[in-house]
Amino acid sequence: MLIDSAGLWFRSYYALPDSLTAPDGTPVNSVRGFCDMLAKLVGERRPTRLVACLDNDWRPQFRVDALPSYKAHRVAEEDPDAEEVPDTLSPQIPIILDVLDALGVATAEAEGYEADDVIGVLADRERADPVEVVTGDRDLFQLVRTGPTPVRVRYVGAGLAKAQDFGPAELAERYALDAARAGDAYAEMAILRGDPSDGLPGVAGIGEKTAAKLITEFGSLDALLAAAGQGDRRLTPRVRGKLAEAADYLAAAPAVVQVVRDAPVVVDRPDTTPAKPADPERLAELGAQWGLGGPLDRLIASL
Repeated sequence: MLIDSAGLWFRSYYALPDSLTAPDGTPVNSVRGFCDMLAKLVGERRPTRLVACLDNDWRPQFRVDALPSYKAHRVAEEDPDAEEVPDTLSPQIPIILDVLDALGVATAEAEGYEADDVIGVLADRERADPVEVVTGDRDLFQLVRTGPTPVRVRYVGAGLAKAQDFGPAELAERYALDAARAGDAYAEMAILRGDPSDGLPGVAGIGEKTAAKLITEFGSLDALLAAAGQGDRRLTPRVRGKLAEAADYLAAAPAVVQVVRDAPVVVDRPDTTPAKPADPERLAELGAQWGLGGPLDRLIASL
C-alpha cells in the first residue's frame, strides 16, 4: 500500500473541526483524522507492506519550467516557494511524521519531486506484491496496470467511506478508454481535458468525454496529433484547429502530467507493515503531548 500522505492529511484537516486541540491548544484535527484514516485502511485492506509517500517539493521546478501556470494559483502571495496552506495545518504535519516514525511506518520521498512521482517509482519498481495506491488525486489513475505486478488505485476523493477501487477494467469503463492501456490513456486524456486545480488549461473546447473519445479512437495522443497534422478527415476542422492552437501546451504538458518513473526515491526503513510500534515509549509521549487518545489507540490496534 502506497499512501499519498499529503492528500490524506489535507482531507483530514477539512473533514474535522480545528476545535479539536491538544492540551496546549494546538489544533490536531488533521493528526487525529489521519490516524483514523490510516487505521481504517490498515484494518480493512490488511497490507503486508506500507509506505507513506511524501512531497519533497509540491511544485517541482522542472514542471514549472515546462508550464509556468502549474499550481501557480496555489502559491502563497508572501512566499513564492511555499504552498498556500491553512496556518493551523502546517504545524500538524511534523506531528504526523513523528507519529509515523514512532509507529515504524516507512516513509519515502525524493528530493525535488512530488509524492505522485515517489508513488510512481515505487509502483514501477515493485515485482513481488500487488500494489494498491491510496489517493484523492485522479492523476495517479495513470499508474493502473495488470502486470507484471498489478497496480490499482483506491480513490478517496469523496472520503474514505466512499472510496472507489480502480484497476484497468474499472478505469476503462468509467472513462470509455481502452482497457489494454487504460493508465496511459487516462494521462493522455487528462492532458487534453486539462485540470484547473493544477493550473493545466487543457485544449479549449475539448472536455473530458471528447478527450476520452479522441484518445480511444486514435489509440494514443501522439497518433491523434499526427492525424491532426495530416488533416485526417475523422477530425472536424474545428477539432484540428483547437489542437493546432494548443500546440505549445500539448508539447509541454506531458512533462507536467506524467509521473516521473526514475526519481531518486529514498525509503527511510523496511516497508513491512509494523505489527507493533517501533518506539512505544515515544508514541505514548506523542499521544499524551498532543491529546491523540482514541485515534492513536485505534491505529495501534489496527496494526
